[in-house]
Amino acid sequence: MDQTLLIAAVIACVSLLYATAGQSGGTAFLAVMAFASFPAVEMRATALLLNIVAASYSTWRLHHRAAIDRRLFMQVTLPSLVAAFTGGLLVLGGRTYFLLTGFLLVMAAGVILLRRTADTVEARPVHFLQAGLVGTGAGFISGLTGVGGGVYLTPMIISLGWVSPRRAATLTPPFILCNSALGLAGVLLAGQRLATGTTLYAIGALVGAMLGTAIGIRWMSERATRYVLAVILLLAGLRLIFR
Repeated sequence: MDQTLLIAAVIACVSLLYATAGQSGGTAFLAVMAFASFPAVEMRATALLLNIVAASYSTWRLHHRAAIDRRLFMQVTLPSLVAAFTGGLLVLGGRTYFLLTGFLLVMAAGVILLRRTADTVEARPVHFLQAGLVGTGAGFISGLTGVGGGVYLTPMIISLGWVSPRRAATLTPPFILCNSALGLAGVLLAGQRLATGTTLYAIGALVGAMLGTAIGIRWMSERATRYVLAVILLLAGLRLIFR
C-alpha cells in the first residue's frame, strides 16, 4: 500500500479514537507524523489543519444537539485566540519541540488519571478571570505545539472541578476548532508548511471524527471517557518523547 494511503488510514483510526473522548486527534496526528519521520517544519501546520477538519464535524454535531456549554465556551475561548496565534508564530527546535510537547501530554494524562472524583462533578459557574487564564494558557500551548488545545484545556477544567469528563468532551471540539484556526495562521506566517498528501490525511481525519463522535455521544460513560482520554494522551506523549 502507498505510504500516503497507509498514513491516511492510521489517521482515520486515531481520529475515531480521539473523537470518542471529545478530542480531534492533534496529539496522535503528531505522533503518526513523528513515526513516519515527517520533517518538523511540516508537522505543526498539518496537525492543526487536520484538527480543523475533525473538530468542525464534531462541533456541528454537538451544536445540533445543543450540547455545548456556551457560557463556559466563550469564557475560555475568547482569551485563547490571540494566545494561540502568538504561540503559532514561535518556532521551536526539533528536539525541543518533541520533548516539550510529549512532556505536557504525559502530565495531562497523569492529571486526568488522578482526578477520579471528576466523574461525578456537577457543572458550576466559573469566575471570568479564572476561565480567561486557563483559556489563555491552553491557547498559547496549542499554537506553540501544533495541538488544538483540547488536550490541555480538558485536564485543566476537569482537575479544577468545573465540569465532568463528558461535559468537558462537549466543550473541547469548538475550542479546538477556534484555536487550531488561529494557530494555523500563525504557523503559516512563521514559514512552516503543510505536508504532501494533506488532502488524503484530511479525509481520513473527517471519516474518523464522524464515527468517533457518534460513539462518544451515544455510548461513552464518564469513566470511560476519562480513561480513554488519559491513555491516548500518555501514549502520544511517550511516542513524541522517545522519537
